This record gives sequence, C-alpha cells and structure tokens, in this order.
Amino acid sequence: MNLYLQAYCLICHDRLQPDTSWKAIFSAEKEILICPTCENKFEKITGEKCRICSRLFRDLDERFRFDDLCHDCVRWEEDLEWQGYLDSNHSLFLYNDFFKEVMAKYKFRGDYVLAKLFAERIADSLRLLNPDLLVPIPLSCKRLYERGFNQAEALILEAGLSPANLLTRKHLEKQSKKSRTERIHIPQVFQVNRQLEIKGTEIILIDDIYTTGSTLRHAAKLLKEEGAKRIRSLTLAR
Repeated sequence: MNLYLQAYCLICHDRLQPDTSWKAIFSAEKEILICPTCENKFEKITGEKCRICSRLFRDLDERFRFDDLCHDCVRWEEDLEWQGYLDSNHSLFLYNDFFKEVMAKYKFRGDYVLAKLFAERIADSLRLLNPDLLVPIPLSCKRLYERGFNQAEALILEAGLSPANLLTRKHLEKQSKKSRTERIHIPQVFQVNRQLEIKGTEIILIDDIYTTGSTLRHAAKLLKEEGAKRIRSLTLAR
C-alpha cells in the first residue's frame, strides 16, 4: 500500500484518504477511485423488479404492475413487431440526479476515466450472465467523432473483456430528444457485420442507460433475425 501518493476522487476531485489500518497494510491493495460521499450517492438496484427491464416495483404504482412485468414491458411484449426479441435487461444503478451528472461528464465531456468506476461491477455481472459475445451499442461515425470514444465499448474494455463489434449505426437525431413513441417507431438504425458468426450465440448488449428500451430492442431484433439464440442486455442505469 502506498501511504504517500495523494489521490483524488474521480467525480468530486476531493482528496482521498488512504486506509492506514493494519488490515489494509497486510492485504492486497484495491485501488480507490472515488470518495465515500460520492460512492454513497450511487443507488444500486436491489429488491423486487420487472423480470425484463429491471424497473424497481417499489417505485411503481401498483396499477402499472402486472405480475412480474411492468406496464412498459407488457406493451412491448404485446406488440407482435417487438415481442420476444429482448429476453431481459440487467441494470446496476438507478438513474438519479447524481448518476445523470456522472453520465454527462462521462459521455458528453469526454471523461473516459470514469469507465473505471464501473469495471468491477460490469465484470462481476458478466461472469454471472456468461454470454458468448459482448456487443456494445455502437455510435454513428459522427457521434463517435464528437465524443472521442464509444462509452459502451469502453465499459467492456475497462472490465478487461473483449467487445464483439457486430453492429454499426446510422446517424440520426439524438435519442434523448425523442419521445417514447418516436423512439419506438424510428426506422432500424443498426446494420450487422456479417463477417462475424452470430447464429446460435447468446449475446449481451452493453449500453449506458436503459430508458424506454427502444435502442436495445432495435439491436436485439436485428441480431435475432440474423440467428442469435438469446439476447440480453447489461446497462449501468435504469
């Protein structure tokens, strides 16, 4: 353990206080990236949740819950155009105000190092899901140029894993500017890289945020039509 190297929280930039206990001195050192105050602002998704999208039922009016599904997922699954394409989404955190600000720094202000915050949780989750392929949701060439990196691919790389770039993306208006209805009814935004084998594979799509599920379902639909056996997704926030 290095007791003298001064480190700073990657989010608030306050100084990090080293752990000088005997346990810390004689155990393998784990890199500390954020302060306890910032760490406590991340709200982990725990408790009863929607079987498909990970929406917490405690935050949902009972009128919009149908057994183990939320109203939104029932609507998706009742639509024959989208039924059965996305098997499930697994999200790690709630998209609260704090997480929104962290994502703004990560995605829109180019703070790539923030991907390291989630590396361990991503790796642990993927070990449990055990997919054949990890497919990051791609950016269009224009959006990639603006941001400098693909935030979904960075999460895979920082977790020490290899992305399978099966998809490319056409450039359209930002999804954040669209309503739920507009997101659902946009034309297919993805294309498949047919140089990679897809048939019979179990795929995990990686993205930063699950909002309406439209982006993930567009990707899942295309990959299942190309022969993928099962499509799940892992996102940082819901």
